[in-house]
Amino acid sequence: MAPVATTTTSNDTADLKTLRPTSLIHRTPWIPPIATSAEGIYLTLEDGRTVIDAVGGAAVACIGGNNKHAKQAVKDQLDRLSYVYSMQLSNEPAERLAKILTSGPNNMFELVGFVSGGSEAVEGALKLGKQYFEEIGQSQRKNFIARQLSYHAHHTLHRVGYEGILDKQTFHHVSPAYAKRFQRPSETEEQYVARLKKELEDKFIELGPDTVIGFVAEPVSGATLGCVPAPKGYFKAMKEVCDKYGALFILDEHVHSGDTGMGTQHAWESFADGVAPDIQAVAKGLGGGYASIGAVLMSKKVADGIRGKSGIWKHGHTYQSHPLACAASIAVQEVIESENLLANCRKQGAYLEKLLNERLRGANALAAPYTFDIRGGGLFWGVEFDFDSPGAKKVDMKGKGFAMEVQACALENNMVIMGFTGACSMEAGKGNHVMLAPAYNITQEEVEKIVDVLVKSIEQVLKENFV
Repeated sequence: MAPVATTTTSNDTADLKTLRPTSLIHRTPWIPPIATSAEGIYLTLEDGRTVIDAVGGAAVACIGGNNKHAKQAVKDQLDRLSYVYSMQLSNEPAERLAKILTSGPNNMFELVGFVSGGSEAVEGALKLGKQYFEEIGQSQRKNFIARQLSYHAHHTLHRVGYEGILDKQTFHHVSPAYAKRFQRPSETEEQYVARLKKELEDKFIELGPDTVIGFVAEPVSGATLGCVPAPKGYFKAMKEVCDKYGALFILDEHVHSGDTGMGTQHAWESFADGVAPDIQAVAKGLGGGYASIGAVLMSKKVADGIRGKSGIWKHGHTYQSHPLACAASIAVQEVIESENLLANCRKQGAYLEKLLNERLRGANALAAPYTFDIRGGGLFWGVEFDFDSPGAKKVDMKGKGFAMEVQACALENNMVIMGFTGACSMEAGKGNHVMLAPAYNITQEEVEKIVDVLVKSIEQVLKENFV
């Protein structure tokens, strides 16, 4: 039986900004409440409130909290072996998880390396790309091409042996694949994709085609754009450019992976034209919040290049291939498979999309003039706002970010979401969006609750800031 969310006594977001004693530096404009326990998509806070986690923390808690199978797997592994260092010994959970991730009917990967999270997975993928070309005798390749307005996690970009390789001057950018914002009125979808393909090819030629390591992209954008899928045919076109010039096609799935909340094992199967990458970074849902883990997956081509020379992955951190993390990840994958949760992602995701459109863009919806876009797939959805709609009642946020205020208001209304301010457009002041990424085992009733609270919170912030 799911816990019933309690009602707060105040919806004033200023309440969240009340300071309490803390030695921990936080990432929000307010001091966040303390969570003490979890059950499914519900979190209990220190003040006794029960709140809905509508975004899985940071799109992480894919099977919800307090899952018995995942907890038992970690406990059992702790009783056997808690830690070994990967440069000295391997361990059974790591070997088993690697086999799981490189098996299956649609498998396109040969080898996998485990890391501690998404940022390290992306860094490891980039370093692997450079190592691959060093190993096969193309050491002149040093450049990466990514997209503007993409999010590829946080990393130091400097490691001994890689100085000058992962520096700023080796990263170059092309336009984002966001048709709603950047497709020209006169263009068809095919023409828009063709323009982006030409832009990527022009960038290769500008840099020198034989100096490019690879093109890096998210199948569905993460935090900065907020769940934006690329137009049909885009990734097929990008892969063709990479293949033409011998560069690697690198996909970053660290945000929406697991198995994935997009409704298929890999997001590229359903949202990147089915085009498999040469290297792929994954994290977040891989451990489902039961452990900190990420992974770098490599194709047979890349694996053969490494095995044919050094035979080792030149990336090493203290907690790499951690037995507890790998055991937790195996359990999470087992829950996803045994409970058929990818199918539930597709089913509940379609229902979530329907409700969001009805409640935010319907004829009588207060938020309709300000709801610029609703996009995503599976259980990974973003809602973007814009305040330039002709005839809409003016909203004055007085310098505050709309999406962050919605996030704060939602928490006062007993729900956790993610709000991001001003990243979706290159124009100042645009691009506020909120993201939803609930657990894959969510029910229809819980989807309805999430939409109810989200709409209530959006309308509340609008009403408080109407001029």
